[in-house]
Formats: sequence, structure tokens, C-alpha cells
Amino acid sequence: MTNHSNTYYEILNCARTLIIAGGYNGFSYADIAEFVGIRKASIHHHFPTKVDLVRTLVLQYREEAEAGMGEIERHCPAPEDQLRAYMGYWQSCIGDATKAYCVCALLATQIPVLPQEVVIEVRTHFQALSAWLTSVLERGSQQGCFILSGDARSEAEAFMATVHGAMLSARAYGDPEMFGVITLPLIDRLLIKQ
Repeated sequence: MTNHSNTYYEILNCARTLIIAGGYNGFSYADIAEFVGIRKASIHHHFPTKVDLVRTLVLQYREEAEAGMGEIERHCPAPEDQLRAYMGYWQSCIGDATKAYCVCALLATQIPVLPQEVVIEVRTHFQALSAWLTSVLERGSQQGCFILSGDARSEAEAFMATVHGAMLSARAYGDPEMFGVITLPLIDRLLIKQ
């Protein structure tokens, strides 16, 4: 693992905040330099181009997401609890303006204007998330906890789209409670009624 300076991570964190606030084209290296208190040349030292910066940010975000899914699996053995923990993570983020929306979901809305290197990383994030949700739904179905109305992959895609849409609705309405209104019924629809 490469050992990076604090400045490297400050640049990435700043870029993340700026992307959440204004998207890929909503910031420049001059903005980062001002926020972090460094010269633009320092940013170019770590990330020669904006593509390098955002690609690295998405890679870091993917690693965080994969680690988060691993933590959920370690702490929540039941598939229902895993889905609740996944939704709970986003519920807790909704009120925090620096985390209130998935960076990859935000970037996905901008795919037509994103560089291909960033698009590939964003798509890889969604593929990994879909695969994890599919595995959780398959386990729940095999264990007799969930009843799926379609195949697990289709259900996972619908679940993921609903969670991301709920983030968008909460942001659009300026109402964090909207996230729960939309997502809480998701698991109830999957549960086998006793």
C-alpha cells in the first residue's frame, strides 16, 4: 500500500465535498487550492489531471464501499439485517451535506460529460454494489426469509435504484425524512409473512 501525505488525502476529501456540492464540472484545481490552502502545482504533483483526481477519488470511494459491505456482513449475519444496515448507513448520511449523496450516483447522472476513465470506475462501483445486493437477496431467499418477485439480480437493481432515488428525493425536497419514507417499505415487501 502506498503511503501518501496528508495533503494527498486533503485534496481527495475536498474534491469529494466539491463533487457532492456541484458535480464533476462544478470545481477546479483553483477551488481545491483555495480550500486546502495550497498551490495548484501541489495538486498537480499528486494528481496531474482532474481525470486522475476524480478517478482516484472513485477508486477510494469503491474501496470504502467494499469495506463497508464487509463490515455489514461481519456484524449482521442475517440478510434482512444486512439490508437494514445498508439503508441505515445512508439514512445517517442524509443530514450531513458532505456525505448526503452517493458520489458514484451523483457522477452517474453526469456520465454524458464525464471522461471515459471516470465512467469505467463509476460503472464498476455499481456492478460491485449490485453483485453484493444480489448475494444478500439470494441468501435471504435460500434461507426462507425473503420472497422475491423476480430473480435476485433484478430485485437487487430495483433495491439499489430505490435507495439512490430516495437520496435524490431527500435532497430535492430538502427533507431527510423523505429517505425513510421511501426506503422503509423495501424490506417489508421482501419479508415472508409468518
